[in-house]
Amino acid sequence: MLFDAFKNRKSPKIGFIKTDPTWRVAWGTVDANYENIAWRDEKISVILPRTDFGFITDKLAISSGERFVVVGDVWLTNQVQLLQKLGIEPDNFKGSSLQLIAKLWERWGNESLSQLVGIFALVVWDREKQVLQLVRDRIGVRTLYYTTSGSVRWIAPQLRTLSPYRSSDLDLVALRDYLCCAFVPGERTLWEQVRELRPGTVLEFPDYKIKAYWQLQEKIIGIDQPLAWHGDRLRELLEQVVQEYLPPANQPVGVFLSGGLDSSVITALVAKFHKAPVHTFSIHFGSECPNELEFSSLVASHCQTQHHILEISFKDMWERLPETMAYLDDPIGDPLTVPNLLLGQLARESVEVVLNGEGGDPCFGGPKNQPMLINSLYGSVTNQDALQAYLISFQKCAVDLPQLLKPEVWTAVQTAPWVFEEDLYSQANYLNRLMAMNIKFKGADQILTKVSNLTQAALLNGRSPLFDQRVVDLSMEIPPEYKLSGVEEKAVLKQAITYGTSSLRNAAQTTNTDILPDAIIHRPKSGMMVPVQLGFRKYWQQEAKDLLLNRNAAITPYLNQLPIRNWLNYQGDTWSRYGVKLWLLVSLEIWLQVNKK
Repeated sequence: MLFDAFKNRKSPKIGFIKTDPTWRVAWGTVDANYENIAWRDEKISVILPRTDFGFITDKLAISSGERFVVVGDVWLTNQVQLLQKLGIEPDNFKGSSLQLIAKLWERWGNESLSQLVGIFALVVWDREKQVLQLVRDRIGVRTLYYTTSGSVRWIAPQLRTLSPYRSSDLDLVALRDYLCCAFVPGERTLWEQVRELRPGTVLEFPDYKIKAYWQLQEKIIGIDQPLAWHGDRLRELLEQVVQEYLPPANQPVGVFLSGGLDSSVITALVAKFHKAPVHTFSIHFGSECPNELEFSSLVASHCQTQHHILEISFKDMWERLPETMAYLDDPIGDPLTVPNLLLGQLARESVEVVLNGEGGDPCFGGPKNQPMLINSLYGSVTNQDALQAYLISFQKCAVDLPQLLKPEVWTAVQTAPWVFEEDLYSQANYLNRLMAMNIKFKGADQILTKVSNLTQAALLNGRSPLFDQRVVDLSMEIPPEYKLSGVEEKAVLKQAITYGTSSLRNAAQTTNTDILPDAIIHRPKSGMMVPVQLGFRKYWQQEAKDLLLNRNAAITPYLNQLPIRNWLNYQGDTWSRYGVKLWLLVSLEIWLQVNKK
């Protein structure tokens, strides 16, 4: 049998996996002979990666008056408009987006933030005021991490870059949160001495003040307007955003296409506006497993894309997991991590820019909110408060924590507050509260960081139009009943893509000019299901036992072996969700091993 050798082989010890270095900034005194310092003064040092030709200088810019030093990653969709505000003819500007940021800061300082539309993670040093600012984009597409102890504080866009400057102590609350959510939500990271800057905020040194320059807020408008009116507004904005996210007109573009509504919408709009070849990319897991190729192929044919289908084997899923975990910041226990990396590597053979449909569920009312809505109606029967129900809705290890965590660990984290509480108990509409949490936490801390890190690892520019800050803001203006109402999900998105703007609606209804087949728009959501249950039962069981039950495993000081042993033998879980729980733990163990100091 194909997998005999694979099944009988012991899991090898996983060593450190090397990844490309990123830029970093030191706040404090660093020896002048420290390697790869590209710029420094008494208070800060900027360390940049090198190539054979010198520093990668597009990560550093200095304003013309030399007051501001800007380091970071930036991609702006309104660069032309910003240059015009500065009185610069866009065709005459030969600098980088980071140099544009430096010009803006010299003109308007912090007020520049309100003008930026795009994604960015920035460090800005004001040489005159001796103030260092860390800035992250509104939705959290880019990440920014900083150490919290020592005479020198280190800052970098990837957690791994900070490995030499932190201890190996785990943040136990972050570990608890990961076991419940499959990601680490909020400012914590799995390392005790490192924090993540939250989206839409600025952190100032030396005072360590954190302030929000943008907040996600419910602002419902047009309550008396029909669904069509809200659909028109959404369609107009989506067309604008997708066009801004496309590469130059002569370059091919890719789209990750699952066959679901969200990725199909993006594919249809890309095909409508881009004249160069459009490549779509779908996955499946072999003949043993159900797939959605029928739907993704239907969309590809309808939109006339060059369609690529990747089969991912169980062997690939297991063997490529260490590499995948090395590219992530905190661990992510979503089984789609490996497929995301492999699909990105396939896409890079054809394109440099790839779009995706991430964001449709958090912004427009996906069905995963339904259990929480049901609990709000029947909570007195289930005896679950909102927080407990929300944690259980992740369908991971929330109910298992007292048995899974070592007693001393459970005691340390049992009463620690949860980052979800403020939003969950706010005064906003209940559905919008749920969606806001999904955008702020699952969006920023799982979906976007996963897409960003793994597409970058594949040398791709990954872009998520449905998570654009303007789309997110608009989603909070739409009445909840037009997002998720009963069993009808994403009604406003379906309306937008079906009939277009009001000037086209009558023609669309009579001439069938929809840009997607009706079978796609109105099919029930099934989601991309990775067959981890089958994987552990048939292919990975022994490897997982060797990995997780080893007395030298990295998780051993924190987790009890008995529940893990039971899950590996398909026992002890009322709902039989062994696959997702084991994948969560395997991902954690491998992440800890590949990130050893």
